[in-house]
Amino acid sequence: MARYRNALPQLSGGLFLTDGGLETTLVFHEGIELPDFAAFPLVDSPDGRRVLRAYYRRYAEIAARLGAGLILESPTWRANADWGARLGYGPEALADANRRGLLLLEELREEYENRGIPVVLSGCVGPRGDGYAPDRMMSADEAAAYHRAQVETFAEAGADMVCAMTLNYVEEAVGVASAAQQAGVPVAISFTVETDGALPTGQGLGAAVAQVDDATAAYPSYYLVNCAHPTHVERALDVRAPWMERLRGLRANASRMSHAELNESPVLDAGDPAEFGREHAALMARLPSLCVLGGCCGTDHRHVEQIGIACLSFDRRAS
Repeated sequence: MARYRNALPQLSGGLFLTDGGLETTLVFHEGIELPDFAAFPLVDSPDGRRVLRAYYRRYAEIAARLGAGLILESPTWRANADWGARLGYGPEALADANRRGLLLLEELREEYENRGIPVVLSGCVGPRGDGYAPDRMMSADEAAAYHRAQVETFAEAGADMVCAMTLNYVEEAVGVASAAQQAGVPVAISFTVETDGALPTGQGLGAAVAQVDDATAAYPSYYLVNCAHPTHVERALDVRAPWMERLRGLRANASRMSHAELNESPVLDAGDPAEFGREHAALMARLPSLCVLGGCCGTDHRHVEQIGIACLSFDRRAS
């Protein structure tokens, strides 16, 4: 059952941690094969659910130890119609996998909220196509129709919110936000940017945020950037721009490589977790609303722990 749908606690202050790079952790650290980089099929087996619980528990323990809030994102980034069909999932099986992914998180919430931290359950929505390139662009109406089934499944299953990750063009973001509005569930929109801080379409991050807000009457609860290094995100920032207050979250890559370079790399570039944490604290000096922090490709619990340590000790008043 949704607990925070009408009042997301991350909008009221305090630091909220989330997880790191789920898929890269499972593939490179756990040695688990993920066809099409999809983690959601793991919810269908007892062994897969054990793997996922152990993965999320690492982050829950970090949040509990540091006294931060926690946002648990379901393992469903690939669980939409096109990717599901490639993996042999029809509409009913896909809806069931999305429900199972959320139920797994609900079990963890009961445990960790008893330890005094707020735990928000978020249904993760991924792009229809490639997360790095706008290879199959839809209109906003097409995107709303396409993503509606997954968003409605999360709403009916009791998600507090949905979060659309690794979106690389505005129309798909508008479509997801519209589908969420129709389902009556809060939504966060997370764009990916290239090394220059712009979306893969070439549009600036601020312009993309403004366009989505204009098209949806500012329905998204907030925006994030994911799948880009903190130094790439920094290039998109404008301290004078009002849209900066809408940017509350960051789930960065460990690597400074471009998306094209990451696609070609046979090894995982995990960077330096301690340096990664310090880079996030430095961004807090420039982002007045930044409060939702986790990782993306190449990151794991070590990176998120260092983010939490560095950012919880950061004093905005001294910046």
